Amino acid sequence: MINIQKKIKLDQYTTFKIGGRADFFVVVSSLEDLLDSLAWAKKNKQAVLFLGGGSNVLINDRGFKGLVIKNEIRGIKKVKETDKFVHLQALSGEWWSALINYATANNYYGAENLSLIPGTVGAAPMQNIGAYGVELKDIFAELEAVEIKTGKLKKFKLADCRFAYRQSIFKNKLKNKYFIYSVTLKLSKTSKFKLDYGDIKQILKSKKITNPGVREVVNTIIEIRSNKLPNVALFPNAGSFWQNSEISGTQFKKLQLKFPDIKFFKTDKGFKIPAAWLIEHCGFKGKALGPVSAYDKQPLVLVNLGGAKARNVMSLAQKIETGVFKKFGIRLIREINYIE
Repeated sequence: MINIQKKIKLDQYTTFKIGGRADFFVVVSSLEDLLDSLAWAKKNKQAVLFLGGGSNVLINDRGFKGLVIKNEIRGIKKVKETDKFVHLQALSGEWWSALINYATANNYYGAENLSLIPGTVGAAPMQNIGAYGVELKDIFAELEAVEIKTGKLKKFKLADCRFAYRQSIFKNKLKNKYFIYSVTLKLSKTSKFKLDYGDIKQILKSKKITNPGVREVVNTIIEIRSNKLPNVALFPNAGSFWQNSEISGTQFKKLQLKFPDIKFFKTDKGFKIPAAWLIEHCGFKGKALGPVSAYDKQPLVLVNLGGAKARNVMSLAQKIETGVFKKFGIRLIREINYIE
């Protein structure tokens, strides 16, 4: 039996600690709960908003006019195994960190570079999460999703999801049409680590670790992320506010002439410029506007210094976006999901 609550403050359910009240609110812990909640929303003609871990989201100060469904549908299990691979299925309300810990504890390889990414499993396919040279698509097998309109469960294979850099079909063509119920990863039973991205190899070398195990790789990733990213308990935030910007070769050459020290990564389509570099070189790193600041160790992250509202966050975000465009001619693309 679902328990529909009224006028619930949403700031307590987001890592930004920002958000007005929901007209209606319900916690679901099973597929049956979810279907009952969707049926209630349809019967009462209410819009629906899904909340998982509350990261990567900024909710406006007015709140949400409709039903907020808090996803706590949890569980992890092995669904298939061969000599070389194992398939792990996690339900969408499970914490992503719990899935990484499960894989690590059982010596299943491939997901270790995605350690310490906040949020729930269901959020991972939405934007094809990635870190340190690995993206979800690299270890993805399939997912199950509930069509919101009909309540029917449908399977999506890798090709169906149309994964790209911080993109998927669920963020574009099928946005607000499906609820991701479960995600299945295909992990290796033999180690083949990706250590060339960022400072991973350097840190392992400094600790005289030449043949790392999965736990040592995970601990290194956690150490790197912890040093760069703010602790949400001290500085509430929603993770990276923007994604890295991809530009054409022609545009890159012009920028490189003007800014010889510009950081970049070569891609199939052109050049990817780290958004953090752009923001820092516009002078915004560590800068505050009222109760919101660009974090002094990672300016991609905007932090709530205390009592911030959504309008404060958006004011600083827009100022940063304008500054970057004026100096570099690059439009920053928001990674965060802003509920207006």
